[in-house]
Amino acid sequence: MESNWAAEHLQVIRTLMERAALYRRALAPIMIFNGVVGLAAATLGWGMQIGSPRGFILFWAGVGVVAVTGSFLLVRRQALKESEPFWSPPTRRVTQALLPPLVAGLLISAVLFLRCGSGPLYAVSNPALLWLPLSWVVLYGCAFHAAGFFMPRGMRLFGWAFIIGGCAIFAAGAAYGVTGLGCAHGIMGFFFGGLHLAYGVYLYLTEHRGNHA
Repeated sequence: MESNWAAEHLQVIRTLMERAALYRRALAPIMIFNGVVGLAAATLGWGMQIGSPRGFILFWAGVGVVAVTGSFLLVRRQALKESEPFWSPPTRRVTQALLPPLVAGLLISAVLFLRCGSGPLYAVSNPALLWLPLSWVVLYGCAFHAAGFFMPRGMRLFGWAFIIGGCAIFAAGAAYGVTGLGCAHGIMGFFFGGLHLAYGVYLYLTEHRGNHA
């Protein structure tokens, strides 16, 4: 049993190394798509003044569903294009690495949703303003850092950007009492919109140059 597991593990690692360039190329449209969705959602959320904790959670949960659905369709299209199975052993490994931090974020959101009042998220007395968006950011970074061990090295660096950036803003907010509706949606737009878009453009341009080298 253990020998079979070890053989499968080695085969997965070998496959991931062989397909590193393919995964890098496939990541570019996914990152760009999620970046555009994140920036558009942050602008819409701020413009619509979505400020209650429950409204904020529901709004960004809906955005997450759109992002995940779009990413799934892009990955599936890439798999069909390369004539490969979608739910392959490497895909299962990456999914297993992503799941624990993402599930933690889901549970935190569910608890807050059930226990929070109807007051505005940006009220000074409501700590959800500071730690809810940043907890998503940090946990998301942890998820991508974990998945980065099965994908190109840049994914781990991308995860660290979320972790360090989220912790830094948390420290600054705690020290200086940062509040405001724009802050909550701005955090989401910067990390889930801006960073995704920047990384996607970087992947696209570097891959494009590599193909013409």
